[in-house]
Amino acid sequence: MANAPIKRFAVGNGIRASIWKNESKKSGSWLSVTITRTYREGEDYKDTTSFRRDDLLFVAKASELAFSWCLRQAEKAKREANLE
Repeated sequence: MANAPIKRFAVGNGIRASIWKNESKKSGSWLSVTITRTYREGEDYKDTTSFRRDDLLFVAKASELAFSWCLRQAEKAKREANLE
């Protein structure tokens, strides 16, 4: 089973930012973000990383939300590390 994102932000036009936690023994942990657009093809829903012109402001908003959330998480982790 694939890992699930730790946070998602959905904005207009089916645009979604998904935040993933990655870990390695060598580099520790870090967050990465994927931005996708969900669309319907027949009866199925699919995701793409291709965006139309009218999607771009929604992509920017999803990116801003994801960036702010990741920054808050980093600040929180730093505060918690200073308490130890």
